[in-house]
Amino acid sequence: MASPAPAPATRHPSPTAVVPVPRVRRRGHPPSRAGFQILAPRLKVNALMGWLRGDTTTRALIPPAESYTLSGSASEVGGQPREVSISVASSIMDIPAADWDACACDPADPEKFNPFLTHAFLSSLEESGSAVKETGWLPFHVVARDENGHIIGVVPLYLKSHSRGEFVFDHTWAEAYYSYGLEYYPKLQSCVPFTPVTGQRILLRNTSYSDQVFEALVKGLKSLTTKMNVSSLHITFPSEGEFSKLKDSGLLQRIGLQYHWRNRNYKSFDEFLMDLKQPKRKNIRQERKKIPAQNLQMKRLRGDEIKSSHWDTFYKFYRNTTDNHWGRPYLTRDFFHLLGEKMGGNVMLIVAEQDDKVVAGALNLIGGDTLFGRLWGCLPDAYFPNLHFEACYYQAIEAAIELNLSKVEAGAQGEHKIQRGYLPATTYSCHYFSEPGFAAAIGNFLAHETAQVKHAMKILHDSGPYKEDILKEFAPY
Repeated sequence: MASPAPAPATRHPSPTAVVPVPRVRRRGHPPSRAGFQILAPRLKVNALMGWLRGDTTTRALIPPAESYTLSGSASEVGGQPREVSISVASSIMDIPAADWDACACDPADPEKFNPFLTHAFLSSLEESGSAVKETGWLPFHVVARDENGHIIGVVPLYLKSHSRGEFVFDHTWAEAYYSYGLEYYPKLQSCVPFTPVTGQRILLRNTSYSDQVFEALVKGLKSLTTKMNVSSLHITFPSEGEFSKLKDSGLLQRIGLQYHWRNRNYKSFDEFLMDLKQPKRKNIRQERKKIPAQNLQMKRLRGDEIKSSHWDTFYKFYRNTTDNHWGRPYLTRDFFHLLGEKMGGNVMLIVAEQDDKVVAGALNLIGGDTLFGRLWGCLPDAYFPNLHFEACYYQAIEAAIELNLSKVEAGAQGEHKIQRGYLPATTYSCHYFSEPGFAAAIGNFLAHETAQVKHAMKILHDSGPYKEDILKEFAPY
């Protein structure tokens, strides 16, 4: 028997009066600079709207909780409609880890486990000073509670004063706001900071009425955008299912692409190579031969095998990469130590040693069915041909085969990954704008951009290294 379609949640507005504050600013300052200048005054204005938990020096104001009535037989308690309250926490440490993880991790479906959504990972970002107010990431996590105060849904959310560390680029949107004398920052961002990994963003405890809680949380997010008088709400790298649902809730849709490796139940790396065209297979074998020829030894470390000294060394590698190649060091040294302490066996550190000295490394996290490649680095001024390919791509493939994982996600960007077995995969983001005129203009832009991305994905996919019959099996997703 089909269950009834969830009825819309009804919001009961807070009695607190909210007076909109004009979001116009003086021309002449670039939006990124203005974002930092305006953040503190904006938060003082919002101090009229509610109360604050957490750091008393910031007084980043949190609006009062809102109540929603869920209707439909699945959401009734004793024949009465169920009440759900939506509130905000200024730190994930204010939310019990067991409650957060009960929403983020479904024990009935372990293959969907995503380590980046756990309390352990997100709290490591906050505790280490990586994703905090001082770095432009003010935690603003949304929490849904039932009428008994039990947490039944959470959303990782941040109030941001810039667009760095997101991997879905909206700088041109900020410039457009600026050109019309409007502020783009601060904005609300639902994501995993510094992490372009697809996963659930509206995290729900497994209940019979979770669809209605999802709807209430989305309405709460949109209401928060209005109450905080910010330019926009961005939900980046959500799951494909959320992407479809959020369109129905009025959010604009955007797609991007990454490169993922998929496991066809391979028993070995050589078996994977046999699915490739002969020239591509030969090239990979030649690249891998250069590793032992340089007296390099590869090791995959997990859990207790990763010592404190490894994290200190890897932090040097990370800083070498950010300082000399990619710009900003978003993560602190403490983050890596906390990650190792909290995440245990879900962390894999691939290292390269030369004469018993670690000279390079690649950080990976292990999910339910996916190996997630995250960061890479090596000694300053070191040059080892093809070591980056070995540490980041080939070792990851070998590990996924060994662990019987379905895929490897090797991070953002990099068309060079295609010839090494990684094919285009779709990523998603959803966007809500307070200014209707800008929403319409950006929506028109996104329609054109989507067509271009899909066209590029087809071309890139068709250029893949696999034999024709295998390539057809690996249709873009």
